[in-house]
Order: sequence, then C-alpha cells, then structure tokens
Amino acid sequence: MSTPALFTSMTIRSLTVRNRIWVAPMCEYSVERFDGVPTTWHLVHLGGFARGGAGLVVTEATAVSAEGRISPWDTGIWSDEQRDAWAPIVAFLHEQGAAAGIQLAHAGRKASTYRPWSETQGTVPASDGGWPAVAPSAVAFTGYDTPLALDLDGIAQVVADFAAAARRSVDAGFDLLELHAAHGYLLHQFLSPLSNLRSDQYGGSLENRARLLLEVITAVRAEVGETVPLFVRFSATDYAEGGWTREQTAIVAGWARDAGADLFDISSGGLVTGVHVPLGPGYQVPFAEFVKDESDVEVSAVGLITDAHQANEIVESGRADAVMLARAIMRDPHFALRAAHELGYEPPYWPPQYLRARWPKD
Repeated sequence: MSTPALFTSMTIRSLTVRNRIWVAPMCEYSVERFDGVPTTWHLVHLGGFARGGAGLVVTEATAVSAEGRISPWDTGIWSDEQRDAWAPIVAFLHEQGAAAGIQLAHAGRKASTYRPWSETQGTVPASDGGWPAVAPSAVAFTGYDTPLALDLDGIAQVVADFAAAARRSVDAGFDLLELHAAHGYLLHQFLSPLSNLRSDQYGGSLENRARLLLEVITAVRAEVGETVPLFVRFSATDYAEGGWTREQTAIVAGWARDAGADLFDISSGGLVTGVHVPLGPGYQVPFAEFVKDESDVEVSAVGLITDAHQANEIVESGRADAVMLARAIMRDPHFALRAAHELGYEPPYWPPQYLRARWPKD
C-alpha cells in the first residue's frame, strides 16, 4: 500500500521530519534545584517519544529568563549551564531519528506558581522561591497576584531574552524553535485585549497588540539565520466575549509568516477562567483548518487526537499539515509505531533493540 499521509516526511527550511506525528510541549515541573537545568527526567521523558517513532519532539515551555518561568520547577534556556544540559538530551533524540524542537516561553502574569500537584496553589511567595510576575498591564490572572506592567525597557529586554535563548537553543543542537504565544502566557497576554490594556504602541489596535510577537520573531530570525525553522503556538480563541479570536489569529499568522515564522501550532484558551470550552475529539482541528485556509500557512493541529485513523485523516484531508499529540502520547510513548501498524505501514525506524516486540503481520 502507499505510505499513509501521517507517515510522509515534511521539509521545513533545512529540516526534514520523518513523519507528521509530533510531540507537543508538555510541562513537567521537574527541575530539582530551581535553576532551570533539565534533568535525567527530561532525558527519559522526551527520549521515550523519539524511541517510539515520533517525527518531532518539542520540549516543554522553556523559559527565556528566570522571571519567565511558569513555576520554580520549570526548565530554562537563559544560561550556558542550561544550554549544556540540553545538549545530551537533543543528541539522544537525534540518535533515535527524531527532530528536536524547543518551545521558548515567558509566562508573564502566570509566572511564579506552584506545581499542579502541590497542596498549595496560586502564586509562590518570595519566601518559597517565587518572584514578582510581569505582564502587559497590571491585570491579574484569576487567583494569582497582580503583575507589574512592563515598561518599554522591560519589553525590549523580553525581545533580547528570546533572541539570546534562540541562540543558546541552536548551540545546544535543537533543530527548530517554537515561540509560545498561547495559553495565556506573555505573548498571548499582549495579543488579547482582555489582558492588554496599554495605550502606547504595544496596546489598542491589533497591529499594536501583535507588535511584541513580531519583534520577537524578527529578532529570533536575525539571531539564528535563514535555515532554522521557526514555529509559533497560538491559542486561536479566548472563548470569551471581547477577547482574542480565530480571525485575529489568522491575520497575525500572516504577519508572522512575513516576519520569518514558518508554521503555526494551533491550540486554544488559557487566557481567562470561567469560559466554556467545547471539548470533543479533535475539537481544535477546525481552528487549525481556519488559520491554514485564511492565511495560506502551514499548521499543526492539537487537542484530543487519540486515534491513528483520526490523526491520519486530519493530515490526509489537508485540514492540518501535522498533528501534535500530548496526553495520548504520554499514555503510549510508542503511539507512532502502533499507529503505523494500525494503518498497515511498516516504518523503517523501529529501534533494533525492540524488533523482537514488533507487531506480527496479520
């Protein structure tokens, strides 16, 4: 039979990814010393997905500065020590045939929080390792402390931090970079009128609210050159009246492409609480399809994609160029190898150590 669409390769700038099953960024909150340095947990966690046949493995939201961490337990890429700790993890992903991506992030007003499984929730105080959060405006996320509004020097520093993090990422061996402009974190906070109440050149009109993201894209592209693929993760909607919408997402995706971005990883929500999210199988795929069609850009889809045939149909139909998996691939790190079997395809990258466990042909 012909190769299923899900298992065709994809080339983005200088990078060819072996299939369209990609691992979405998933926060692990597992740094041990509050220093942002990844550990053996991250090696095993991410390495398992590469061994299991995924085409691209993207790290968790990795902070571009200490104040940009979601929690004290997050990974970072603002220091050379962090860069050097990422390098062997990247090398292992490559050894297993996967492309290695890093999601560069700044949490903004959602920074300095406890881990999801902590008994205490909300903002971590300074006495427990926390720090003051920053944002476009002094508007708190529900249950968190009020952030400090960034001044123009602070905004310029954010751009510089993203560019420096991009350089360290490439030096660590990462093949591609993703900018986190979704889920209510800093770049998303600037995009949405619900969290951006500024009256200067970074607030008000769509062009102004998108300014920081476009400046980051321009700075990162200038830092890493023309060969490194650059993704942007968007939340396509805030699910809230007066908030960020899929139409705005499509417009800004076009601007971001023109500034140097290559592909858009389309998710949704995360900016505000108390909204209705219409969960269901593949519930965010229509957002990806809309952005792809409206802006003529390449996209990935994510969200309750759990089945090989479902994933293949999304790619085969052209609704998205790839699928990002999170919970489904956490439950089964060998999702890609199993999906190939279910679709009647024999991938050429079974780990030789596991060949004795390959599914029988039936």
